[in-house]
Amino acid sequence: MGPLAGYKFVEMGGIGPGPMCAMLLADLGAEIVRIDRLVDSGLGTATNPKFSLLMRSRRSIAVDTKTEAGRELILDLIEQADGLIEGFRPGVMERLGLGPDVALARNPKLVYGRMTGWGQEGPMAKVAGHDINYIALSGVLHAIGREGEAPVPPLNLVGDFGGGALYLALGLVSGILEAQKSGKGQVVDAAMVDGAASLMTTFFGLMAAGNWKDERGVNILDTGAHYYNVYETKDGKHVSIGSIEAKFYVQLLELTGLDKEDLPPQMDNASWPMFKAKLEAVFKTKTRDEWDAIMGGTDVCYAPVLSILEATEHEHNAHRQTFVKYDDVLQPAPAPRFSRTVAEIQGPPCLPGEHTNEAMLDWGVSQENIDSLRASGVIK
Repeated sequence: MGPLAGYKFVEMGGIGPGPMCAMLLADLGAEIVRIDRLVDSGLGTATNPKFSLLMRSRRSIAVDTKTEAGRELILDLIEQADGLIEGFRPGVMERLGLGPDVALARNPKLVYGRMTGWGQEGPMAKVAGHDINYIALSGVLHAIGREGEAPVPPLNLVGDFGGGALYLALGLVSGILEAQKSGKGQVVDAAMVDGAASLMTTFFGLMAAGNWKDERGVNILDTGAHYYNVYETKDGKHVSIGSIEAKFYVQLLELTGLDKEDLPPQMDNASWPMFKAKLEAVFKTKTRDEWDAIMGGTDVCYAPVLSILEATEHEHNAHRQTFVKYDDVLQPAPAPRFSRTVAEIQGPPCLPGEHTNEAMLDWGVSQENIDSLRASGVIK
């Protein structure tokens, strides 16, 4: 069992960062019951629920949250939980009668996790948005891309998952640890715009020190530098180079043959465009596999740029079982890893309402009450 075995969470059904947070906690052993709606709300998950991988490792019950009986059922579950995950716009849970004040009155040690894009308060708090908007407002999107080109959205990794799900998971676990000492729960306001901004901390420091320009594609880590970049190979594929440190940079010059030329110092910013042109020409003389044979396993700080499917087959990832097949679906394995309390996928993606009966029984709801709620249409 994972390190969170024995901890219980109620997850209010949603999309994106909320389910990702719940999946992370469930993979680490937490028992999570997901509250889904009676009718599919068109939340944008995969057509075949088998492939909605963010729904793995937990159980689902379907509840009519707008009924008094449904509200009371959810509060009964909240009363037993260590934490709650909800990702609605500010005010929605309050209108359902399930806001923090009500929930904490029933369970004073509850850590109430709220996942939003803009946060619980502020001029934009109730405005609709998605990952791309949150990272735009936090300064992240502007910083990603090449000089003279438009910003490049990094999938929805920075807002939804990095600045959202991971920060909410950290907030929930931190809140639970504190509650064990104080006996008091609290609300975690996890806003994606805040999390994405937090991920930019290093760059604010570099900018304050005068070592980072508020421009795109002209700095050390944003493809401005020739020694930290991606290069196309002879076969139209790509390799990544990260030779920042001088001792690694020396190897880069040796293995590309550029050490034989009279070149400016590595950190001479004005010479970076010339260096990039030279490296572009060199890397196009060989295929990606040929460069792999030359640079793989060296301290150049090199790796081939692999496609998603190629990554699942690489020998390093295969050795570590970074990707696994579960229920015949290839997917990333739980992370991080623990030496003693091993994290593992707890089950396939849950269907809405799939576990209504068994999950409610396990959470102490009587069969008589379950039958009554089902007969009245509150659950299914």
